[in-house]
Amino acid sequence: MLRTVSGWGQYPQIKAEYTEPVDYKHVYPETDDSVIPRGLGRSYGDSALSQNIIGTTYLNHFLAFDTATGALTCQAGVSFEEIIHVFLPRGWFLPVTPGTKFITVGGAIASDVHGKNHHAEGCFSEFVSSIKLLLPDGTILICTKTENSELFRATCGGMGLTGVILEATFALKKVNSAYIDQKTFKAKNLEHIFALFEEQQGVTYSVAWIDCLAKNKKLGRSLLMVGEHADDGDLDLKLGKALSVPVNAPDWTLSPMNIKIFNTLYYNKVLRAESSQKVSLNTFFYPLDQLHHWNRLYGKNGFTQYQFVLPMESGLEGMREVLEIIAESNNASFLAVLKLFGKENENYISFPFKGYTLALDFKLSKKTLDMLNRLDKIVLHHGGRVYLTKDVRMSEFTFKASYPRYPEFHNVLKKYPVLENLNSLQSKRLGMSHL
Repeated sequence: MLRTVSGWGQYPQIKAEYTEPVDYKHVYPETDDSVIPRGLGRSYGDSALSQNIIGTTYLNHFLAFDTATGALTCQAGVSFEEIIHVFLPRGWFLPVTPGTKFITVGGAIASDVHGKNHHAEGCFSEFVSSIKLLLPDGTILICTKTENSELFRATCGGMGLTGVILEATFALKKVNSAYIDQKTFKAKNLEHIFALFEEQQGVTYSVAWIDCLAKNKKLGRSLLMVGEHADDGDLDLKLGKALSVPVNAPDWTLSPMNIKIFNTLYYNKVLRAESSQKVSLNTFFYPLDQLHHWNRLYGKNGFTQYQFVLPMESGLEGMREVLEIIAESNNASFLAVLKLFGKENENYISFPFKGYTLALDFKLSKKTLDMLNRLDKIVLHHGGRVYLTKDVRMSEFTFKASYPRYPEFHNVLKKYPVLENLNSLQSKRLGMSHL
């Protein structure tokens, strides 16, 4: 059926032919136009938008689970929320999770998602042992790190351009609680938060909230949250009543003044330099999931998340330059999250490498786009890159200059001419042609 669709940022909105297959027999539509698979639509920009979209809503069954190893086999449309609901009461949790549980397994692989434990445990693909991939001509390939390994490395982080993921096998993590023992550290400025990250490298999970409007000596003032799974035997994840944003909010809702007030209150709510508490997995990993349709807070024109990574050796200097531009522009980001990354994996266009990553949300406007073009130059100058899953406006030059292994990815696509119609708006914008 013809449907109006967008990414999570609500920009761009397009009309697309939307297919939701119920089995493996008729996954690909009969068309010569571009097609792309799509999960729950939580990629922010245009990476899951095309003339024809294959939704995985009904390809959402659990297939097998090994209680000894935690190896789960499921279809690509299974969501992280469903995995938590079924397996957390049995003492198992996701090995890696981003800041929302409303994503599919297929989407997690295509984006090679990372979480608050990347510095310690890497991306989601580190725990994937097998992928069942359907090509447009009906061929089904089993891809592992040793079998069809090039296609495995291209699929993990490949933004859906290598085929439709049907099934995957990956290892869950054994846990003994639905809670996290969390410590919060208050950082006075950017130098302070970098020092705290270094001190806390041995902790499994770490993430910092940054006041991106603070200036001068307070530039980069932050709250660092670190955590470990509790060991209290309480596997009952109590779910509070979720709120919802019913309509797109007016423009003034997330105005710079309102965000400045919020940032000041949020930073000052932590009274001590260090504090400890036990929080639920939902509070620690998924704070925004408790507000459904929170993307509507940015208004009808939509927003974009700008997430980039800088190498360790230039992270502090580069972050300072970025935050100074944002603070001076008064272009406020309601969400500003800093994390530490560990080593880069072998996937061709996976995003993370060893360094620091910052994610920022901005209302879409000409002012925003001009500022992000300036930030691109800083990121490139310091040897960084922008995350494809969040992107909606990066140039082809910026993409190819910052992903040095893209030619290897491109060479894998060329080996499979049958993939030539697998394209998104993003892949066309970035020149990620199969030809």
